[in-house]
Amino acid sequence: MLQDLGIIDLWTFLAGALVIILLPGPNSLYVLRTGMGRGIKAASKAIAGVMAGDLILIFLAWAGVATLIRTSPHIFMMVRYLGAMFLLYLGIKIIMGALRQRTDTQPAEPVKAENYFLRAVLLGVTNPKAILFYVSFFIQFIDPKVTHTAPAFATLGALIQLISFSYYSVLLVAGAVMVRFLRSRTRLVKFANMLTGMLFFGFAVRLVSAQS
Repeated sequence: MLQDLGIIDLWTFLAGALVIILLPGPNSLYVLRTGMGRGIKAASKAIAGVMAGDLILIFLAWAGVATLIRTSPHIFMMVRYLGAMFLLYLGIKIIMGALRQRTDTQPAEPVKAENYFLRAVLLGVTNPKAILFYVSFFIQFIDPKVTHTAPAFATLGALIQLISFSYYSVLLVAGAVMVRFLRSRTRLVKFANMLTGMLFFGFAVRLVSAQS
């Protein structure tokens, strides 16, 4: 039945997708940090945004954009640099926020409103791990000989979303637990935020320096 849909080697796809999703990346780090710093409601919006970003990438892969990016070095490089710039922006914003954070017992400055959903969508569509996944891995399990590839893309996309949602839900709970632990440890929270910003820097450098 799966072959009739145009899906090739489903179990290999699921194994590879699970490993790739579980690897630390900007999406999972953003969800975890949002849960720790802004609570479950904000983290839920971040999860919805990340999954919406994945849906956009799945649609673009179905529309042939993934193949175009893979076969056009200049377009691929442009996508990489755009993703790296956004990751650098997030890293700088997180580090600047950590530097302004109070480590004493005085009242902290009010938290500025942030569109967690939109930011997560932008992060999702510029995430280097997600881009490379849909450009290099995802489309290999779609049989190009089938007349209509939409059912295959929809099926694999739904499986990816299910795995991602389960993983991000665990991160949401983990973030809530860590909040309780770090509530009175302001210096440790500041250090964690600084480390998070540096990790976003690292993701940006890795994206730009990765070989085509």
